[in-house]
Amino acid sequence: MTYIHELTDWPNLTWDDGALAQPLAAVRHRQGRLIGRMEALGFPLREEAVLRTLTEDVLKSSEIEGEVLDRDQVSSSIARRLGMDVIGLVPADRNVEGVVEMMLDATQNYAQPLTADRLFGWHAALFPTGRSGMTKITVGAWRTPDGDPMQVVSGPVGRERVHYEAPAADRLDAEMTAFLQWFETATPDPVLKAGVAHLWFVTNHPFDDGNGRIARAIADLALARAEGTPQRFYSMSAQIRAERKAYYEALEATQKGDLDVTAWLLWFIACLDRAFDGAETILASVVRKARFWEALADQPLNERQRKVLNRLLDGFEGKLTNAKWAALAKTSSDTALRDINDLVAQGVLARDARGGRSTSYSLTL
Repeated sequence: MTYIHELTDWPNLTWDDGALAQPLAAVRHRQGRLIGRMEALGFPLREEAVLRTLTEDVLKSSEIEGEVLDRDQVSSSIARRLGMDVIGLVPADRNVEGVVEMMLDATQNYAQPLTADRLFGWHAALFPTGRSGMTKITVGAWRTPDGDPMQVVSGPVGRERVHYEAPAADRLDAEMTAFLQWFETATPDPVLKAGVAHLWFVTNHPFDDGNGRIARAIADLALARAEGTPQRFYSMSAQIRAERKAYYEALEATQKGDLDVTAWLLWFIACLDRAFDGAETILASVVRKARFWEALADQPLNERQRKVLNRLLDGFEGKLTNAKWAALAKTSSDTALRDINDLVAQGVLARDARGGRSTSYSLTL
C-alpha cells in the first residue's frame, strides 16, 4: 500500500476549484449570515451561545477519540477562563483543563502564528501526566523512532486492520516545518485552508497521541481567522462526532489516494454546512432560555433552583425526578422536594402524568 505522503510530489496537494466553487460559495454565504445573526444578539445571549458552542466543541472532539469528559467541568472551565458570570461553577480535572486550554488558545488567540512550540504546548496540555491512559508517551515534542511504525489500526489483537501508516519519525522535522510554513503563508480560501490543514496535519500524525484533537483545533483556528472573530457559534467537532464513521472513511480514502484532495474538501465543506444546522439549534435554544428567564424575572428563586432550571433548558437528558434534582443541586432529598414543590406552586414545573415513587416533572414555560 502506498500512502499519500509517500508520493513523489508530496506535499503538493491539489484540488479542482471548479468542482468546489458552488458548494464553497454557498457555505461561505451561510457562514457570513450566521455570524451576522449571532453578532446581532445582545451581549448576554451571544455569550451564552459562545459558551454552549465551545462546550460542545471540547466534549465532542474528545468523544471522537473515545474520551468522555464531564460537561459541567468543561463548561465551568471555559466560563472561568473567559470571565463569564455563570451560576454553579464546579472544579475541573487536569485533563479537562488541558483540553479547554488548547481549544481556547486556538480560537481566542487565532491571530498568533502557529508554531512548533505552540503545538508542543497544546500537546503538553492534553497529556499533563505524560501518559495516554496507562502508556507513557513523548509529550510536548514530535514522536520518536521508538514508536515507528505509527499506524492507525482497528480490530482485535491478532486480527488488526491497518487503516493508515504515518511518515517515519525521522521525517517529522522537515514535514512539520513545511506544514507550518504553508499554514502561515499560503492564501487559498480560508475554508479550504482549514480543510487542507486538518488533513495535512493528521496525515503527518506528528505526536504519539492527540493528533485528531489537535488537527481539529488547527481547523478551528483557521476558521476563526476566516471570520476575524474569536467568538465561536458553531462546532465542527460536534458535527464530525455525529458523522464519525464517514469522517474516518473520508480520511482513509484520501490518505490512500493521490494528491488531488477535492473529494476530501467536498466532504469537509458539506460537514461544515451541516455544522451550521447545529448552530441554528443552539441559537433557538439560547433565545428560548432568555425568554424563559425574562418571564421569571420577578419570581423569587434560590441558587439551586436556578442551577437545575438552567440544566433543563440546556437539554437535560431523561426525566427530572426528585433524586436527580438532589444530585444536580448537591443537596438532600428533602430540600430537593421543597425546591420542586415551590416551582410547581409557582407554575414553573408541572408533575408528569405518572405519579408514585417515579414522579417526574417538566417545564411548563
